[in-house]
Amino acid sequence: MIGLVLVSHSAKLAEGLAEVVGSIQPELPVVAAGGAEDGRLGTSAEKIRAALCHLDGEDGTLILVDLGSAVMSAEVALEWLSEGQRARVRMSDAPLVEGAILAAINAGLGLSLDALVAAIDEARQFPKNVPAPSCRSG
Repeated sequence: MIGLVLVSHSAKLAEGLAEVVGSIQPELPVVAAGGAEDGRLGTSAEKIRAALCHLDGEDGTLILVDLGSAVMSAEVALEWLSEGQRARVRMSDAPLVEGAILAAINAGLGLSLDALVAAIDEARQFPKNVPAPSCRSG
């Protein structure tokens, strides 16, 4: 199964999201790589590298990030991997939470890594403010 690395500037946010993803798809290998090395807010290329190495497998690994500098940390982590490992990793620009939820929902479908990335790209279109149905009839 494809692995999922959740990169956030907040360790608590990444860990909480990993918990939600696990409740939706318990079989999905997911690692939270949030926060800086010293526990403060920030990102850590080393934490991301360790997560990628932990999840490295033939099905591949998907990285989801929260903000732009998380992308930079993930890119540094990717540079530390072998060429073969890098070939099995994709990073999505989908929103972190919505992308992770879609990844969990779609993970069990047996999609390829590239197909999963395409599926979670739809997360950009998730409406967050859906009108409630009216309580009044007629």
